[in-house]
Amino acid sequence: MSTFHPVRDDQTGEEVIAVSVGGPALLQNPLLNKGSAFTNDERRALGLLGLIPSHQSTMDEQLQRRYTTFQQKTSDLEKYSHLSSLQDRNETLFYRLLQEHIAEMMPIIYTPTVGAACQQYSRIYERPRGMFLSYPHRTEIDAMLANVPHSDVRVIVVTDGGRILGLGDLGIGGMGIPIGKLALYTLCAGIHPATTLPIVLDMGTNNQKLLDDPLYIGWRHTRVDGQAYDDFIETFVQAVERHFPHAILQWEDFANQHASRLLARYQDRLCTFNDDIQGTGAVTLAGLLAACSVTGQPLTEQRIIMFGAGSAAMGIVGQIVAAMQRAGLTTERAHSTIWLVDSHGLVHTARGQLDPFKRDYARPWDEVTNWQADEAQAITLLEVVKQMQPTALIGTTAQPGAFTAEIVRAMAARVARPIIFPLSNPNSQSEAVPAALLEWTDGRALIATGSPFAPVRYATHTIEIAQCNNVFIFPGVGLGVIATNARRVTEAMFAAAGEALSMLSPARRDPTASLFPALADVRAVSRQVALAVGAAAQAAGLAEMTTADELEQRVNAVMWAPHYVRLTLSKDSTTSGAGIAAKLPDVKVH
Repeated sequence: MSTFHPVRDDQTGEEVIAVSVGGPALLQNPLLNKGSAFTNDERRALGLLGLIPSHQSTMDEQLQRRYTTFQQKTSDLEKYSHLSSLQDRNETLFYRLLQEHIAEMMPIIYTPTVGAACQQYSRIYERPRGMFLSYPHRTEIDAMLANVPHSDVRVIVVTDGGRILGLGDLGIGGMGIPIGKLALYTLCAGIHPATTLPIVLDMGTNNQKLLDDPLYIGWRHTRVDGQAYDDFIETFVQAVERHFPHAILQWEDFANQHASRLLARYQDRLCTFNDDIQGTGAVTLAGLLAACSVTGQPLTEQRIIMFGAGSAAMGIVGQIVAAMQRAGLTTERAHSTIWLVDSHGLVHTARGQLDPFKRDYARPWDEVTNWQADEAQAITLLEVVKQMQPTALIGTTAQPGAFTAEIVRAMAARVARPIIFPLSNPNSQSEAVPAALLEWTDGRALIATGSPFAPVRYATHTIEIAQCNNVFIFPGVGLGVIATNARRVTEAMFAAAGEALSMLSPARRDPTASLFPALADVRAVSRQVALAVGAAAQAAGLAEMTTADELEQRVNAVMWAPHYVRLTLSKDSTTSGAGIAAKLPDVKVH
């Protein structure tokens, strides 16, 4: 169980945590600080009298105060900064506030607002969170990781800032992504924040706007690449293995040329995964399976266009093919159901110079030789739609408006319930907006988007827009791995996660409902995903075998809920000295 490991008071039955330092330093520790909610007894015992207002607030009062202030902010970026400031002061209250307003606040702490926060990171930066490992200090990574304030780290999210969402190279600004992802681990799966660690590998940036910005706080240098890049990554991984041997290492928002090969290099060496590839693949498979339950046409009979050929697309088609194989198709037959379209048009065998991923999905040239090509001899997305009459269209290109009215209407003319997933985020990069898709398909489209969109009023009813959100997958994967102490993260575990999520789709019970569960239910979803992942890990021999009941108990034990615990001073404590760091209680994992 990842927690501060409170003990029960024999007389009162209360949870109690003994801390080593009180006074001003305690108020500076966001994992322990309660602000005005410290009781009078705690204030006396912990050296807090006079340091906070006399009124003893309840958590409900604190929540009302913070939510009122949140509502008064006039922009999403201001709301993001407000919540970040609260996280830096009082993490328990931060997570309880998010839990109370999850549907409203998740788009603020993560997509789409986190994209703007990453772009403005150097200008809104106030307080460090996580680790900043810069290339000029590459020989000192061990020393830097030794500075992590709590040692039992169980989940690390790392980025090099090379491809943040659909926004490109944001350098050190990419730190907003690991911070946001780990907040979702805690919010959605109960992973205790003391066991999480965001890391940015500052290897420079090729974003000239950032290099020219006098306020940029990253390493002001063009991006390291080639062998020097690989050597730095290897040094980092070795340091993680030494310092945090039981941690999950999640790679996040690495550029396409690095993402898949880093995963391939390290996935059999340590407990690691890439959410952009594997998480995106699993959540998209879940949405597709749910859509198939609505149409009544099984996955094996779908005709799928994958528009985009980056790391996200690779993960999606990989999960789809694996699911088709589990349903009885051969690899060749499964590949034949997918049509890959990249920036140069349809991928086919006559193009040559294709990387291995694209070669696996290249259509035989004699199959498309009579199809119409444009001036650049590319077979366009529109032409592919007209010729092969897809049942599903998935986009990961970050090309806003790429799914045009002509393309969507051509698809809808031949398919009763077209499945359309414009997955690029943030919203500004989406291949289409849901309102337009519903208009062009006469309300028949089954839609899932990458970023959140408001419900759409169509004809006489309101249609909820499903978000194909990785938050339904990766927190539960992490929870399942931690609960079982799994040694690796495998494709089979992600397949189990995707299928478990699909079975929770509201559309399976009501064809007019969303393809994905409501965000308000995400903790329950993460729990079910964790059980499926844990069982898959055990079946693969990667975790200790337990009964189903014991597995459930282990998952439940890991899930922390944000609530205040009574604090007392330990015997070797001090309540003086604002410059002395408040020591964290022992973190124990059972």
